[in-house]
Amino acid sequence: MHLVMLPGDGIGPEISHATRRVLEVVDRALALGLTFEEHEIGLSRLARDGSTFPEAVLERCRASDGVILGPVSHSDYPPREKGGINGSALLRRELDLYANIRPCRSREGLAYYGRTPIDLVIVRENTEGFYADRTMHMGTGEFMPTPDVAIAMRKVTAKGSERIARAAFEIARTRRRRKLTYVHKVNVLKMSDALFLKEGRRVAESYPDIATDDQLIDSMTAMLVRDAARFDVIVTTNMFGDILSDLASELSGSLGLGAAINAGDQHCVAQAQHGSAPDIQGQDKANPCSLVLSAAMLLDWLADRLDRPDLRRGAAAIDAAVDHLVKDPATRTRDLGGLLGTQAFAETLCKEVESRLRHTR
Repeated sequence: MHLVMLPGDGIGPEISHATRRVLEVVDRALALGLTFEEHEIGLSRLARDGSTFPEAVLERCRASDGVILGPVSHSDYPPREKGGINGSALLRRELDLYANIRPCRSREGLAYYGRTPIDLVIVRENTEGFYADRTMHMGTGEFMPTPDVAIAMRKVTAKGSERIARAAFEIARTRRRRKLTYVHKVNVLKMSDALFLKEGRRVAESYPDIATDDQLIDSMTAMLVRDAARFDVIVTTNMFGDILSDLASELSGSLGLGAAINAGDQHCVAQAQHGSAPDIQGQDKANPCSLVLSAAMLLDWLADRLDRPDLRRGAAAIDAAVDHLVKDPATRTRDLGGLLGTQAFAETLCKEVESRLRHTR
């Protein structure tokens, strides 16, 4: 099973290296047959080859069993015509990764910031919405007809709404507590969000065992602070999901623990929820957990796709090891009030994962 690793910008190489070390431990312990192929992307690749994400890298991603993408500093890239390609957006579009799946849960021993603990999954549509690079066949979804007027278009389709709803219902049925909440703003976006809700409710007819409700996006932000424990699976459109998942992850303890995959029917990319943090690049301060946990989600996705329980066992060991380490400040990273830098935490995590796999044989 062949994985492509794209370390990215800023802290990306540091946390990607830590993630690979953890996966190599799992591979050795379970004889998973993992192989790795690494490609430089981002600003360093631009300086060398004139593109942040060459076409050849995309083709290697397309041919792989899975991709692990480090954070990218795409806001610092030049225009696309000068080689500035946002690899995250490109992969979502070109590999049709329509489901951005972001679990958020409180962890024992680590403070959470809402009134109740959190244990939910946000399922975000990934290929449409207000994102300008995902709304047009050619050109961009933002334009300026005059120098003092800027217009952004939002695209919502029946197909996009149907398939993200189905993905969310499947998660609610097979992995969760069988409750699903639609998040929208239909009182203002009376056509696009009405279509999103219509398709979601049509899909719901095939899942009579799943309880459903809905929330307006503004009230949802308040409810996550006030009573996050009432929610299980949340399905929503692109921008709303992007914002809500950052809020939920931070409320649960830290964005640095926020795992995510971008999944389609044929491909999956593991990607940390947070950005590239160039201000701490190279200082051994980065928390690698978000990318490590995202890689564990990739193993889970592959386990489902390939019917490989050993992959699921590896993912569970990683998740349990992180849970164990963040309980104690002595084995946390500094951003979580702990003592460890990136490399020391990675070493500690590798030992914990190896120990768990050894004792559960």
